[in-house]
Amino acid sequence: MAGGCATLPESANPESSVCGWIKEPLVFAMWSHLAGEPDPERAANVPNAEAISHRTTDGRVLRGYKLRSTAPGGAIAGRLLVAQGNAMLSDRLLSSLTSFSDAGLEVYIFDYRGYGNSEGRRRLNAMVADYRELADKLLAPSDGRRLLYGISFGGIVVLNVIGAGTAYDRAVVDSTPSRISNLGCPSRYDPVVNLPPDASRLLLVVGEQDTVVPIADSEELVSRGRTQGARTEVRAEYAHPFMDRDGEIHRSRLDLIRSFLLQ
Repeated sequence: MAGGCATLPESANPESSVCGWIKEPLVFAMWSHLAGEPDPERAANVPNAEAISHRTTDGRVLRGYKLRSTAPGGAIAGRLLVAQGNAMLSDRLLSSLTSFSDAGLEVYIFDYRGYGNSEGRRRLNAMVADYRELADKLLAPSDGRRLLYGISFGGIVVLNVIGAGTAYDRAVVDSTPSRISNLGCPSRYDPVVNLPPDASRLLLVVGEQDTVVPIADSEELVSRGRTQGARTEVRAEYAHPFMDRDGEIHRSRLDLIRSFLLQ
């Protein structure tokens, strides 16, 4: 996202462009177009899905879903906040995320600001701020484990949330590039810069078949994460998340992630 500078200081306007005042809006517009339109039928087909919303501190309404725990007796093992890829809407992931709610997790996922049913301008700085708010609000320590799962672009968001000091118990970052400063964004947003010094509660997943975020783009993140104590899984059979070549690989990937979060 090169070209230009921030239109306003981030402190003055959360929807300022930080990765180029021309290119950042254009790139996010393209990604949100690829994400498509919301489909209420997808949620209607998931019995434990509940439509929810959150009003941000700057007055934007984010809309998404909660998956209630379907563990025996409604037991709750923790709360999981999911940050999806930049060309995904929340309703498209619900059926796969039921494997987490079946294991006793309350799962939360929202359309990003400016995507789907959520209000606002699509901007990196605002999306990171939104997820800091969501994590602080939803991941209450009294309700079991505080868990984060970032998918592709969502891993950029999750690591920035962690880097800002948000409390969590475990987090998974799946198929995320090491840096976005090579796209014109400030280096402070680079995932590798936001790795915690003690990364032992973090799982980094990379697929050798990934053509969206090639393995070379994640090598620095994986190497530094391993040095700082993260668990790293580089799998030959994995492609980009939700693009694996068959259902068995997709399910095994979700099993790996769920097992780590609940370990």
